[in-house]
Amino acid sequence: MTRIDEFLKYLQAEKRYAAHTIKAYKNDLNQFHAFCQDSDNEGVDLHFRAIRSWVVKLMDNGYSSRTVHRKLTSLSSYCKYLIKEGHLESNPMDKVLKPKLNLRVPAFVEESKMEHLLNDFDFGEDFAGIRNRLVLDMLYQTGMRRSELIGLRTGSINREELSLKVKGKRDKERIIPMNVELMEAVDRYLARRNKVLGPSSEDRLILTQKGKPAYDKLIYRIVEKYLALVTTLDKKSPHVLRHTFATHMLNRGADLNAIKELLGHASLSATQIYTHNTYKKLKSIYNQAHPRA
Repeated sequence: MTRIDEFLKYLQAEKRYAAHTIKAYKNDLNQFHAFCQDSDNEGVDLHFRAIRSWVVKLMDNGYSSRTVHRKLTSLSSYCKYLIKEGHLESNPMDKVLKPKLNLRVPAFVEESKMEHLLNDFDFGEDFAGIRNRLVLDMLYQTGMRRSELIGLRTGSINREELSLKVKGKRDKERIIPMNVELMEAVDRYLARRNKVLGPSSEDRLILTQKGKPAYDKLIYRIVEKYLALVTTLDKKSPHVLRHTFATHMLNRGADLNAIKELLGHASLSATQIYTHNTYKKLKSIYNQAHPRA
């Protein structure tokens, strides 16, 4: 087992990182070692001059500042792990400047377009249609992550309190409230699921048509398919619905700290990015309504 493999195992077992996050780390680290062409001699590879050369190569190849920044973050975490394990004396990343990031305002679907999608489109009454509608409702009405929806179990739903218990990053649990409409959508889906698939020993809420737990690409394809009906956004991903949830909540006056808790953010700074979307709306309203604007 290579040190990179040991590091990835550490991220999974001890840090409890999600599978797609670990995959990103793996790709970044393997790309760096491929650049160095010397994966057997990691101490030499991890020299700040080699890292700087890699950054130049990435930028020359057209990688964005944000992507390069993420790759360097992966490499820095790996170096810190090697120091902790006694394989490296100091972090070469201390001598490497990360490219500056321009503020990226999260893309979201306009409220009217979400209403159009959920109110005017016929999803069908078969298993796939009812499930697909529930996937959209869950992501948009709760703001949960794709991985959290995939991991959601029927036993995590509290019908009396109208709430969900979600296991987020690093297995941190949080409670998300539901409304009656969403609970009815869950019950309608479960009734159809039991009729089509029969009683299932699988406790995961969202299943495939073969009765297996849903997976990343399935959820992505469902969201992409239906968002394409109402928006021309370049990205039509489950995370866009998470952004949409947060932006719509803010636009309707929700407290930023409350949204932080609902999203499962570790710090308020991660949630504050959504205020830039609401600022744009406020500025537009001001320009339209104020007599001196």
